[in-house]
Amino acid sequence: MKLVSAGEAAANTNDISTETGEELVRIGEMAKKYGVTLRTLRFYEDKGLLNPKRDGSTRLYTRRDKARLKLILLGRKVGFSLRDVKQMMDLYDPTGSNTKQLRLALDKSEKQLARLQKQRALIDDAINELSASMTAVRQMLAQR
Repeated sequence: MKLVSAGEAAANTNDISTETGEELVRIGEMAKKYGVTLRTLRFYEDKGLLNPKRDGSTRLYTRRDKARLKLILLGRKVGFSLRDVKQMMDLYDPTGSNTKQLRLALDKSEKQLARLQKQRALIDDAINELSASMTAVRQMLAQR
């Protein structure tokens, strides 16, 4: 999944429209479209990450919710906690001055990249050790 702007993330929808022309999606369609469960969407709502509109008991997701969900899923994919994702999204300034948000995102991304690189090095070491062990076992079996 590549990083996209909130506008790009929410583009190209053909769902329910309001009188103002805003396109809305029901919870089941949202879950299916993004490969998550209904429970996951409700959980993100409970944590304040998503804020769908309501029509009675029906949740209706806006373009903004779609963009936020894409960012949540991207953040989770690269290993950010939901707290980190929320913190970065809460700094969003609709007036366009997102310097704080961008600095925080860059700082957290640099730290996460360092953690992932360290994990990869540990995994590479484990793979090498396991491969060497398997080679030794194969040689012992071949001698019998």
